[in-house]
Amino acid sequence: MVELTAPVGSWASLKAAIDNGADSVYLGVGDLNMRSSSALNFSLDDLPRLVRICHENNLKIYITLNTIVYDDELEKINNILDRLQQNGVDAVIASDIAVILKAAERGLPVHISTQANITNIEAIKFFSQWATTVVLARELTLDKIKILSEKIKSENILGPNGKLVRIETFVHGALCMAVSGKCYMSLDLEGKSANRGECHQICRRKYKLFNAETNEEILIDREHIMSPKDLCTLPFIDKLIDSGISVFKIEGRGRQPEYVALTTRIYHEAIQSVYDNTFSQTKVASWMEDLKRVYNRGFWDGYYLGKTIGEWTDREGSSATELKEYIGFVSNYFNKINVAEVNLDAGQLNVNDRIYIIGPNTGVLEFRIDELRDNNGNVIQFSNKNIVSFKVPSRVRKNDKVYLIKNRKND
Repeated sequence: MVELTAPVGSWASLKAAIDNGADSVYLGVGDLNMRSSSALNFSLDDLPRLVRICHENNLKIYITLNTIVYDDELEKINNILDRLQQNGVDAVIASDIAVILKAAERGLPVHISTQANITNIEAIKFFSQWATTVVLARELTLDKIKILSEKIKSENILGPNGKLVRIETFVHGALCMAVSGKCYMSLDLEGKSANRGECHQICRRKYKLFNAETNEEILIDREHIMSPKDLCTLPFIDKLIDSGISVFKIEGRGRQPEYVALTTRIYHEAIQSVYDNTFSQTKVASWMEDLKRVYNRGFWDGYYLGKTIGEWTDREGSSATELKEYIGFVSNYFNKINVAEVNLDAGQLNVNDRIYIIGPNTGVLEFRIDELRDNNGNVIQFSNKNIVSFKVPSRVRKNDKVYLIKNRKND
């Protein structure tokens, strides 16, 4: 069965990935990864706990060291790789030759990042000296991927672990307008390099085109002319499996825990359905509606089915059909009766409301309020005081945040 790897940018996202069927997770530590400027990142001191939690839950943990690296940073790379080796991470994701070589010297398994723009069998042969897995360029079609997969087998291209090199591709999430994400717009316009994990997403903004000679505006069908819709491969995930891909990667280390929970669960279900021979377009339609609930820029097939030009989003930010609104936090949990006490310091709750409870050890719980009680134990239909109690589907913790799930109004 193919491996499903989920993005992790917080402790809550890690728990969400574990709870919803991920086989592995990938994340960044420190400042030499492609999300180094994000608040959703970990430190080297988090490594022991991260590895322990993943391995206790039978997940592999991959660490991203996928930025370009300068000469004065090689000692830092050595220190980071030493820590990764000492803590038993399962692989390093890299594209810089220095990182690849230094990881291999330590016997750390290497996954070649999509930043390396691998598009042919000679490149796979070259990287197989050090790599157990190659993440292909995002611009390849399924037909081209299948040819590469068959050549790996027929030519017996082995990684340093003595096994056939695995192919990994992205199956869901953001796509960049640049080839395999190697963009210089942010560096050129704002001095922040995307290839150093500092992208300011210049391409996501609105633009207008003008004729430089006449100053006349050129008509285009949308203003977001460089912001692709998000990749979604659910409708043809059976074809991805058939092409010989070994690892399916969900993009989104910078996105919220509920995104990780929902996308991981749905892709896990979809993969399982292919192997169970229950995959159908009826299921796909239901999954697609579910996926629309969390952050997305609209969906398209990417380049897998032969498109050569991207499909562009028609709005800034998310097209999610639902929003979450912070309303309070868990102030107590009664284990014997499975009830949470919640302090509503920023909103109100009603019976039948849908909510998230999100926390670093809780992950993401999503459910509907069936019954509310006030702090005197009386059954109520809506909260008119700060403290309410209700049953929860599983354990929550003090200070977990509570969010009301609301339908997004058309805008």
